[in-house]
Amino acid sequence: MTADVATHRKPKQRPLAGGTARTAATLALAGAATATVLEGTGHAAPTPTVAEVRAQVSRYYQQAEVATEQYNGVKERAERARSALGRLQDEAARRTERLNAARNALGSFATAQYRQGGVPAGVRLLLSSSPDRFLQDASLAERAGQEQAGALARVRQDLRDVQQVRTTAEDRLKEIRQEEAALAAHKRTIEERLDSARQLLDRLSAAERTAVGAADTATSAAPAAADTAAGAAAGAQEAVSQAVQGRAARAVAFAYAALGKPYVWGATGPDAFDCSGLTQAAWQAAGVSLPRTTYTQINAGRRIARSQLAPGDLVFFYSGISHVGLYVGDGKMIHAPHPGAPVRVAPIDEMPFAGASRPA
Repeated sequence: MTADVATHRKPKQRPLAGGTARTAATLALAGAATATVLEGTGHAAPTPTVAEVRAQVSRYYQQAEVATEQYNGVKERAERARSALGRLQDEAARRTERLNAARNALGSFATAQYRQGGVPAGVRLLLSSSPDRFLQDASLAERAGQEQAGALARVRQDLRDVQQVRTTAEDRLKEIRQEEAALAAHKRTIEERLDSARQLLDRLSAAERTAVGAADTATSAAPAAADTAAGAAAGAQEAVSQAVQGRAARAVAFAYAALGKPYVWGATGPDAFDCSGLTQAAWQAAGVSLPRTTYTQINAGRRIARSQLAPGDLVFFYSGISHVGLYVGDGKMIHAPHPGAPVRVAPIDEMPFAGASRPA
């Protein structure tokens, strides 16, 4: 019994002494540190390169601009729908007034007929001092009653038609408002992603931020910046003005005067612009009305080849026609680039060229 118990006893552990204990502790700490490093290395996201940051921010800007142009189009349709609804409401009010007038006239006529109806028509004919006049009045009254009834029926039908159109317009306006809300939510999402990109840019060095184009995002739209940009372009503007005449020259002059003003989504001036807002305002200053969005502006004038570009032409970029600038000659354009970057002169080669048009 005693032997069996002894064989199941655990061996007595002896404490490590001196250098042996220190060696074991060192190995344990080294192992833990190695495990920590390996774990961190396995889960940490790799730091993006400058090229990757540039590509990511460029995608964010393009996505934001696509959403902006879609929003501009929906907003334009909503404004037209509101105007149409206002006209329908005015027309309905006018028709209602005519209907009420017709009802009052018919009521007066019916009252008169009722008062006269107490005496049979044959008796009134016998009692009349002028039978011919009585018959004439009766015939006129009958025709008047028929005309009143016809007018009332027409007005009622018109009112039903207007009500139907107004209901349709209100339903359409409700749909447009839902679209606007969806686009606004999409824009907020893009803004959040741009904020993340800016946070990523903040971790880069000054030289790296410049390489990515962070100087644009830091550029202020202060008057001093606008004055500097306008002064630098004064010579080019004068040369273009001399070479271009008529409406195109006025559009180009407007674009030069807008240099340094900030990019703001949905803005059409005079203090800020988005890309299509700038081109629309420039040609409006020249007396030409352009649609609001890039994908409608490209069809507003005569399509031209890239080799035929002249100052004042509209130049479009990306496969979805999501960006537009105003060509000013020598392979350059004036455009509102993206959030954080002011209106500036830039080469048309800096984005994928998609087409050009010449407003008439």
